[in-house]
Amino acid sequence: MSTLMSGARMLLECLSREGVDSIFGYPGGVTLPLYDVLYDHHIRHVLVRHEENAAFAAEGYARATGKVGVCCATSGPGATNLTTGLVDAMMDSIPIVAITGQVTSKLIGSDAFQEADTFGITRSCTKHNYLVKRLEDLPQIIHEAFYVAASGRPGPVLVDIPKDVFQAQGHYQHVTAIHLPGYKVFTEGHTGQIRRAVQLIRLAERPLVYAGGGIVAAGAATELREFVERTGFPAVNTLMGLGALPSTHPNFISMPGMHGSYAANMAMSAADLLIALGVRFDDRVTGRLAAFAPHAKVIHVDIDPAEIGKNRAPDVPIVGDVKRVLIRINQALAESKAKPVAQAESGCRAWWEQIRRWKQEHPLQPVSSDSEIKPQHLMAEIDRLSEGHAIVAADVGQHQMWAAQLIRFNEPRLWLNSGGLGAMGFGLPAAMGAQFARPDKLVFAVVGDGGFQMSIPELATITSFGLPIKIVVMNNGYLGMIRQWQELFYNNRLSAAELDCFPDAEKLAGAYGFKGRTIEKPSELAAALEAAVKEPGPYLLNVRVSPAECVYPMVPAGGAINEMVLGPPQPVAEAAQ
Repeated sequence: MSTLMSGARMLLECLSREGVDSIFGYPGGVTLPLYDVLYDHHIRHVLVRHEENAAFAAEGYARATGKVGVCCATSGPGATNLTTGLVDAMMDSIPIVAITGQVTSKLIGSDAFQEADTFGITRSCTKHNYLVKRLEDLPQIIHEAFYVAASGRPGPVLVDIPKDVFQAQGHYQHVTAIHLPGYKVFTEGHTGQIRRAVQLIRLAERPLVYAGGGIVAAGAATELREFVERTGFPAVNTLMGLGALPSTHPNFISMPGMHGSYAANMAMSAADLLIALGVRFDDRVTGRLAAFAPHAKVIHVDIDPAEIGKNRAPDVPIVGDVKRVLIRINQALAESKAKPVAQAESGCRAWWEQIRRWKQEHPLQPVSSDSEIKPQHLMAEIDRLSEGHAIVAADVGQHQMWAAQLIRFNEPRLWLNSGGLGAMGFGLPAAMGAQFARPDKLVFAVVGDGGFQMSIPELATITSFGLPIKIVVMNNGYLGMIRQWQELFYNNRLSAAELDCFPDAEKLAGAYGFKGRTIEKPSELAAALEAAVKEPGPYLLNVRVSPAECVYPMVPAGGAINEMVLGPPQPVAEAAQ
């Protein structure tokens, strides 16, 4: 039996059936019918202070849980403000559904007030998008949107709804099935290719597991751990994959890539087999592609066929859900009487010894000073307090790289960062979304003084909902990564890199109704962070760190990943007279 209701109420009925409990949004003229029915609906609406942050918060919710995050904006500028978050979700494969209002159907194309071609604008930055033209199509479209966002390779889906569709009355009928003939998701992996992969795994002498965000998205952390323990292979996790294998696991080396560790990058360069799981051979990992892993055969497992062979041609391509493929690979290894090479007596002992030497030669270690707070010292203290189990939402820049290098993540969905897009302003709203999703967790927003100032208005949202987020600003007075590049590659001609004004943290936090503090001395750091964590509500800790510190190791643009800059340039000694 169908029920008569408005399009706005029909939308909320669909969202309820999809298990949505929170919407991050900002109202406007054409979405007022929706906000009218939200007034007494059980779904929580979180009023952010900018629509871009609604998308970032929805991402934070999705990244912390694996569920689809939901954001909402009005027509015109509201919808266009969501776009950065949509691109970010697209590049990092994050499932979100964005609901946007549109001007009344008969006004579309007339340059009406707050009209924008949201459907056209977002076509290239969403996995799929819809313009709802008829009320009777609305339930089918909403449920399709959630299915598309969450299935296969996850991503953002946008649904643009004209005001008259929100207002129209119709009979709601529950959607019981989704049929998308042109949308195929390959999950199982080809049996023959899996067999070939197992053969290569058995023959490898210098194998390396290269695991990325696809492990997290697929919920395949358990299967990954079984695989590395069954084979004894060393493993690296990409920036997006941190936590997929616990940082404390003996087989985990570290993160590879532009700011990855010496050991991880050297291992990737010397390996004779790369088992690439849920990765896309991103340029920040591969460096100069022609020189990447020159000795390695490649097994590439990914659910998106477009990623197979896009950057590196694999020897064994497997299109499928990485969780299901790993289950079958683990089964094949368990059932075979022949042990993997790494488990044999001679095993990969020499390979592991080489990796340990690389780790000892150039370890990732916190740097400290008695006179100033080093950024690495700050990250080490956050790591001490988190113990590998806190959620850390980072913004973008130097602090993001130091956090990735030095903070442990012993389970998936703890490390939230804008990996592919590198969108400044991401950290604070993403932490909000994560705290709503996981109220039981300690959540750090680790941000730079640049990115933080892009999202300061969300302090009001944090106060409104009493979110106990610990906001830690790594304040070096610069756009740090910009300064680092200008110093190293542009003859130290620092152009538009200095941030010469920053608000008083105590006064700023106090203006929003919670506590804040600025510290400058290394002796203050541990106690200040402990006080922030003990505070039952939000806390803003502004940490003034060494202004001229650079992130190392660093692979220069265009360099191979084994061509790392390991430290600051050393002065050239004067020639003997």
